[in-house]
Amino acid sequence: MFRIRRGTTAFLAAASGIALATLLGSAAPGSAAPRTPSPSVQSQSVHAPSAHTQWVRSHGHTYRVETHGRHGVIPMRGAHGAAHPHADAADASGGLLYNGGPVQHQVSVYLVFWGSQWDSDGNGVQQYETDLFNGLGTSQDNWSTVTSQYTDNSGQGPSFGGSVLGGTWVDDGSAAPGSAAQADIAAEADAGAAHFGVSGPDVQIVVLSPSGTSPDGFPNSGFCAWHDYNGNVSYTNMPYVLDAGSGCGANSVQGQLDGFSIVGGHEYAESLTDPQPSSGWVDANGEEDGDLCAWQNLGTVSLPSGTFAMQPTWSNAAGGCAMSG
Repeated sequence: MFRIRRGTTAFLAAASGIALATLLGSAAPGSAAPRTPSPSVQSQSVHAPSAHTQWVRSHGHTYRVETHGRHGVIPMRGAHGAAHPHADAADASGGLLYNGGPVQHQVSVYLVFWGSQWDSDGNGVQQYETDLFNGLGTSQDNWSTVTSQYTDNSGQGPSFGGSVLGGTWVDDGSAAPGSAAQADIAAEADAGAAHFGVSGPDVQIVVLSPSGTSPDGFPNSGFCAWHDYNGNVSYTNMPYVLDAGSGCGANSVQGQLDGFSIVGGHEYAESLTDPQPSSGWVDANGEEDGDLCAWQNLGTVSLPSGTFAMQPTWSNAAGGCAMSG
């Protein structure tokens, strides 16, 4: 059985170092407040809605988090909009447009395997995801560099000088909830940021839920993953997409774990170019660089850590979906 080494960083700065969190009306674990309803798979507005703020009790701390919506929603294959018609519209309208906010420059990605359920990982998902992000950002990675064309007001775009993986953590002090609301996921991202001692615009936290759980209504909500900004860090809600089978990419290119790299790569690329949605790069319909190419022209990307199934992302320079840049 593969096990990722648990870190030893304590959660000392959790409450003070973690900025605001929003949870769109979802409740903290154990609260009697109503949960956020299951989302529909829709494009997000170019202009980010007002943040909702909520306090969530977790890991012995209270996290104040923001939620701004579910961005970069990747619909299940076969769901309405799964092959985005906006790709042609983006080509005609000039593609992605800049909305004045930050992009990530030298990103560090931190993987949080949420819950004691990850102590058993017979499918090797932890190793697969760790290998993927160990390889992304290296000199052999021509896939991530498609995003480098998207600069912010500093004149800089994403740049890559080595593996983007900043660390991994199996948060197995207790089981992950069976039905985490968006607020709970945002708080877990803050717990991860506190664990690693990180924050700021160049950080991505990927919250990976274990098999058999339903983060934000997955899989009945029709999405495979989404990302948001919780007031402190950019984070991704990454369900156990293998539970959705081919609907989230299993065996679509080379193996049963394909969905973890296709879906994970989709959200990673969108977080690079729109880490505080939707203030970065989106098209006139609110679609991000991954959305415009979702489930189209799937292929493989060869990295020093292995070969992974991936989708292309939108390139303004190429005027279409590109697997390298």
